[in-house]
Amino acid sequence: MLAAFEGGRQAMTDQHKNPKSDIEIAQAAKMKRIAEVAKDSLGIDADKLEPYGHYKAKLSLDYIKTLEKKPDGKLILVTAMTPTPAGEGKTTTTVGLGDGLNRIGKKAIICLREPSLGPCFGMKGGAAGGGYAQVVPMTDINLHFTGDFHAIGVANNLLAALVDNHIYWGNQLGLDERRIIWRRVVDMNDRALRNIVNSLGGIADGFPREDHFDITVASEVMAIFCLATDIDDLKRRLGNIIVGYTREKKPVFAKDLDAHGAMTVLLKDAFQPNLVQTLENNPAFIHGGPFANIAHGCNSVLATKTALKLADYVVTEAGFGADLGAEKFLDIKCRKAGLKPEIAVVVATIRALKMHGGVAKEDLGKENVKAVIDGAENLSRHVENLKKFGLLVIVAINKFSADTKEEVDQVRQICAELGVDAIESDHWGNGGAGAKDLAKAVVKKIDQNGSNYAPLYNDALPLWDKVRTVAQTLYGAQGIIADKKVRDQFKELQDGGFGHYPVCIAKTQYSFSTDPNLKGAPSNHVVPIREVRISGGAEFVVAVCGNIMTMPGLPRIPAANSIDVNEAGEIVGLF
Repeated sequence: MLAAFEGGRQAMTDQHKNPKSDIEIAQAAKMKRIAEVAKDSLGIDADKLEPYGHYKAKLSLDYIKTLEKKPDGKLILVTAMTPTPAGEGKTTTTVGLGDGLNRIGKKAIICLREPSLGPCFGMKGGAAGGGYAQVVPMTDINLHFTGDFHAIGVANNLLAALVDNHIYWGNQLGLDERRIIWRRVVDMNDRALRNIVNSLGGIADGFPREDHFDITVASEVMAIFCLATDIDDLKRRLGNIIVGYTREKKPVFAKDLDAHGAMTVLLKDAFQPNLVQTLENNPAFIHGGPFANIAHGCNSVLATKTALKLADYVVTEAGFGADLGAEKFLDIKCRKAGLKPEIAVVVATIRALKMHGGVAKEDLGKENVKAVIDGAENLSRHVENLKKFGLLVIVAINKFSADTKEEVDQVRQICAELGVDAIESDHWGNGGAGAKDLAKAVVKKIDQNGSNYAPLYNDALPLWDKVRTVAQTLYGAQGIIADKKVRDQFKELQDGGFGHYPVCIAKTQYSFSTDPNLKGAPSNHVVPIREVRISGGAEFVVAVCGNIMTMPGLPRIPAANSIDVNEAGEIVGLF
């Protein structure tokens, strides 16, 4: 299976039979100047911003430092059931809930990841929401935006160039060319680059060796970018990247190549959080964008922490289902950043529940209460899993026009038996007004109960046992397996001083198992670990499971085939 095409766009553009596409709605938006949004909503003066045109701006790092002593707001996580082609609308719900909170008089900011160009021109689409719950300018956000991903890719590839250059000029560090683990990246789906041979052409072009490309959002530089707390922390983490090993299996770090200073320079401007707005002119930070099936899938720590200083409520998302993005948000991001989320909102749709209940996509428009009941096993496991982290939980039923009262009532009943509220929300069709009930329910739940958040495992647990704990506790697996080579790698990392790191499990987003065809809530399966990677700068260990890949390919008919610029100079075909 190929790595996923991350994105939060509502899968069905006819969710409410709306004749307007997402891009038409976004292009008709009445945006405010970003300086006006910053001043009116957040009290930030224009001189604290670095504008990128009229509607995008970066927030000064010097200004962010002045916020350190301010109290934190409440952190709300939006996650989802296991994704299906029917659509769940996690990003749409995040935007809608943020607008809904502002509608009921709460000061709220949303924090999202930046979209990758790979999915935009591939299959799934972007990550700017959908319908009347979007962030704008949508086309800018989904394309080059403020150039952050380009900076991340160049910083990554500078290190790759320095590695090969070091070998070319004598290899004083004794890097074993067979043990170089640093990969090049590009922010595009390109299967032809997964496995390559570089430095062909003769003596002047270096020493030929096998090499690989990942998509930019899967790179360790992206993870570091999103976990660093300030510039000094960013530089430290970049210096701790392990690029390869000597013949004696001793690690060689980026700082050994004197690479981390120049890499930090390339990332300095990108590291400032991006401020944009929703369709309802509410503030949104969009910063960083690791995939959740192959990386940790969260908005940057810097943007989230800044938002918490500026608002009473911060709504952020984590990629894919709760077994992936939410687990990594809670076990990696919150652990490392000292964040304490209050509540998790689990997004579900009647369509997705029916699909997990065995209904074919073409039959999802027909009422099928039994399929809803069968498919709710998936939703129920996600809800119970989130409770294991000590979180409050609410289910958001993202409304589609074909949903029937009987189907919705059945979900409410199932959730009531789980001890959680299920709130129907129509933010896709009605923006923040359609999410007011959800916003009220979230605030009420937070006010009534305090968070008891704690990570799933402690730092002292061995790496192998951390992976097994996640697999057994959250995936319903019987256990994990790996061949001797992989087990030996776990032992080497454990003995090498990395045993206290959390684990980042890379697996399919389409199932609790590593088989994307196993829907619902499969149990007693075994999780095969194919590869283990060390991310010394990001400070986690990646366990690659099943057939997941870190460089996607394009589908038979890529979205790029339909994207164009019309005679008026407007972008068309982008959703």
